[in-house]
Amino acid sequence: MDQGEVFIHPLASVSKGAELGPGVSVGPFCTVGPQVVIGAGTRLISHVVLDGKVIIGQGNTFYPFSSAGLVPQDLKYHGEPSWVEIGDKNTIRESVTIHRGTEGGGMLTRLGDGNLLMAYVHVAHDCRLGSRIIMANAANLAGHITIEDGAIIGGLTGIHQFVKIGALSLVGGMSGISKDVPPYVWASGNRAFLYGLNMEGLRRARVSPDSIAALKKAYGILFRGGKNQKSAIGEVRDTVSLTHEVSHLLNFIEQSGRGVLTARRSDEKSASGDQTAQE
Repeated sequence: MDQGEVFIHPLASVSKGAELGPGVSVGPFCTVGPQVVIGAGTRLISHVVLDGKVIIGQGNTFYPFSSAGLVPQDLKYHGEPSWVEIGDKNTIRESVTIHRGTEGGGMLTRLGDGNLLMAYVHVAHDCRLGSRIIMANAANLAGHITIEDGAIIGGLTGIHQFVKIGALSLVGGMSGISKDVPPYVWASGNRAFLYGLNMEGLRRARVSPDSIAALKKAYGILFRGGKNQKSAIGEVRDTVSLTHEVSHLLNFIEQSGRGVLTARRSDEKSASGDQTAQE
């Protein structure tokens, strides 16, 4: 097939009105609705369903039985013209579901670029996912969740609605997350606690040694110092180098709507949380 040629398998169903960019490939038994826009080079392997208003960028791959844009699982939804936006170079594995937004959440469910959503992941209505996120098998998001860039969510994890997951954080597998997870930390358990910094994630992101050292000091004050949140934040601002990462951590905590997870009393100050999500 020519790089610019659109391929539609004879056993696929592509509605009139759907817009397919150069090099798009639609495999057998796929269904593409009339309000769908698919960017150049995106592949639908087989049995993929895209329905409602779905705007997809370039170079994405949708594996069998994945879907995007279907009606949200929200009893308050009554057919409002909400939609899904998906950026570039995302990998959407088997049986992933991405639901459209609702009026109560800005009408939009959005994914950024370069994300990997492994098999059976669910992204509910009005979620906002950044870029370079990994969600391992059967991780599930309730509605209105925000995940910042570079976070890793372990398999079989459930995350409560309206929770926010910070940048470069690591959530261990089979966790239950009911409060916000600050950036750069490792959280695990049901219900989850913090277990230190996500050191491996910080190294992979090439965060400077000086900033990592500042984050370690800030983590100790914020989560192991025994002070209330306001006092601990004040101490960090007074005593710790306010690198980009430290400033983001403090701003995230101050802006948290649900409150952030806390550390277990028994965790070590040196805990590094250097695991990675696995299938």
